[in-house]
Amino acid sequence: MPCRLDPPPPLPQPATALPAALGWIDSALDRLDADGLRRQIRIRSGRQGREVELDGRRLLNFGSNDYLGLAGDVRLTRACSKGSCAEGFGAGASPLVSGQSQAHRSLERGIATLLAVDAALTFPSGFAANAATIPAVVGDGDLIASDARNHASIIDGCRLSKARLIVYPHRDVAALEARLTAAGPARRILIVTDSLFSMDGTIAPLADLCDVAARHAAMLMVDEAHATGVFGERGSGLVEASGCSDGVHIRVGTLSKALGTAGGFVAGHASLVSWLAHAARGWVFSTAHPPGVAAAATRAVELLAEEPFRRRELLAKAAAFRERIATTGQATHRRIASDLTSQILPVIVGEPGRAVAAAERLLDAGFFVPAIRPPSVPDGASLLRISLAWHHTDDDLVRLADTLQTVLA
Repeated sequence: MPCRLDPPPPLPQPATALPAALGWIDSALDRLDADGLRRQIRIRSGRQGREVELDGRRLLNFGSNDYLGLAGDVRLTRACSKGSCAEGFGAGASPLVSGQSQAHRSLERGIATLLAVDAALTFPSGFAANAATIPAVVGDGDLIASDARNHASIIDGCRLSKARLIVYPHRDVAALEARLTAAGPARRILIVTDSLFSMDGTIAPLADLCDVAARHAAMLMVDEAHATGVFGERGSGLVEASGCSDGVHIRVGTLSKALGTAGGFVAGHASLVSWLAHAARGWVFSTAHPPGVAAAATRAVELLAEEPFRRRELLAKAAAFRERIATTGQATHRRIASDLTSQILPVIVGEPGRAVAAAERLLDAGFFVPAIRPPSVPDGASLLRISLAWHHTDDDLVRLADTLQTVLA
């Protein structure tokens, strides 16, 4: 029989009034309600997969980043169990304090091999990897150029660094070049970008960014969170797929999306990784994620080589879905701005309330497609974010395309 947890107990009602010092919170929540921006936390029962149970409703799952269908794979569960049995569940402390587990070291070597680089360093999350790495390589007196649609973890890393910041228009290489030229001298320059933008489904012009970085003697940092496992002959991401490995100096990724586990990593030259082990505060001062999780992630990395059909079939399904939308759902097709090779399809709706209403109609039809609203996207650009995964069937995709056409008509 499949394992199931007991349902969580109900939360008690607050026994006292909100303290005066926190009195601003209720009015702030009321403003979120009025603007259609208050989030609902749904309770999931069971594993991630093609279907998902949310708040007791069984739905086709188009809201997860589990692109290769590994998050619920029993092989990762077994690897986690074996790693936990060997090294215990908790890591105990920062690797610098209590030592690094064999499971973490094996994972880092597996990531370095996958990316064909010298070394890698694992972090408790992808957010921590970005937020810790950027301040470790640039600071006061330095210059950062960041794509306007970069992930929040990159934005926060830029803020923490105290470096001077240029935000260039999304994927606009000419604007980036002009702004770097106008910025004047800096001790160090860092250009940072996502490779696959999680809310847009668009792909960074990596080859052009490598050229700009070379002309300005800049470091180039690329976050492959949504591309790792999906793109490239080995599955290492868009840096590999675009042939830009030599021009990208700092490669960041997550283990929680296509690899189905948890954690983040930074990879590159051995000297870079050695420096981060001294200067990346999110690594130095954080307890490592559990060794069992690292063991599961190592197994997921191995599966990229053992089962390359997953990423190939995923991208073929994404192409077929786009073709069907373009053929039968013109109203939907005009709202999709993502790149043709991406497994992420944002359907632009506009105002937050309209996005939530469309998502609710999809729920009623048996589909989980989340509504994405500010601050995750710009004002006026709320959307439905469709995440395609390997385990979706052709029938699933036909049904979703037809339902979208009805919902957005």
